[in-house]
Order: sequence, then structure tokens, then C-alpha cells
Amino acid sequence: MLQWTGSFLQAFIPLFVAIDPIGLAAIFLGLGQNVAPERRQKIADQATWTGGLVALGFLLLGQSVFKALGISVSDFQIAGGLILFILAAKDLIQSAAVPEKLPEDFGVVPLGMPLIAGPASITTLLVLAQTQGLALPVILVALAVNLALVVFALHYSEWLGRKVGATGMRAISKIISMLLAAIAVSMIRRGWSG
Repeated sequence: MLQWTGSFLQAFIPLFVAIDPIGLAAIFLGLGQNVAPERRQKIADQATWTGGLVALGFLLLGQSVFKALGISVSDFQIAGGLILFILAAKDLIQSAAVPEKLPEDFGVVPLGMPLIAGPASITTLLVLAQTQGLALPVILVALAVNLALVVFALHYSEWLGRKVGATGMRAISKIISMLLAAIAVSMIRRGWSG
């Protein structure tokens, strides 16, 4: 039991850092500030399912897909970074007077992919499976626990929104967009140097 717990923590901690459920809640608040609460909860579920299925797919088939397409993890980091940067830049230059109409698949992009299942989490999964020698069931349990934390963080992010208020939410939205742009540049830089 002690060995299984150690293996679980060896998988859980890097995935927790890569997925960052707490940071996702703040991003979710910033991006979904003009969305009705019922729809926001559906988007949270959609994001978690999308992220979970994409992560699971890459865990099981990632190396095969990369080899078949002739791409590397670095290429994947650059692509994910470019998508995040475009979304962040669009939010930063958009006028606050004209609220953006979010697409129905807001939970798919950018929440599900590339934030929940992005280059960081997918790379972590691939590294855990290949170089750490962890058993697949241990990695799957660690992924499932992290996704449960994401669900919890996203569903209770509305409470934080009520505490902060409308002006605070606008400020958080712009700060989060700047952070997303910085994360995107970091992903591109790491992909380029990798």
C-alpha cells in the first residue's frame, strides 16, 4: 500500500502542477464573466470531459500519433502556445464596452484544450508513462483525481465571482489574459528550444 501511495503521488503531483485546477478556476471566471450561471456549469462539465478524453487519448496513443504525423512534443507545445496567445491577445484588445459573444464550444477551446489537456499535461502524461515506469492504472487514477479537482474548482468559481464583483471580474479578466499571453509565450519558447 505504501508503494502504491508513493507511485500515486509521483504521478499526481506533476499532473496537478501541469493542469493547475486553481489557476483554471481564475481563467474560467475571467473568460466566462458574461455567461449565465447555468450555461457556465455546462461549459465547466464540457471542458472537463474534453480535457479528460484528450488527455486519455494522448496517454494511450500519444507516441503513436506523434510518430505517424512526424511531429514532436516540442511542435505540440508551439502549436498550443500559438492558440493560447491568439485567444489572450483577442481578449486584451477587445473593448470592454462590447462584450464578446462566446461560442457554444467555449468549454472545448480554450478550457478543455489547451488548458486542461494541453502541452504541459500531455507531456507530463507521456513522460510518466515512458520514463518513470509507472503502471498505467496509477497514472489513470492520478489523472482522474486531478480532473475531479478541476470539476470542483470550476463549479465553485462562481462563489469567488460573487465576492469579487463586476469591476473586479473585469480586472481579473484582463489580468488573466495577460497571464495567458505570458504562458503562451513560455510554451512557444520551450517548444522552440526543445
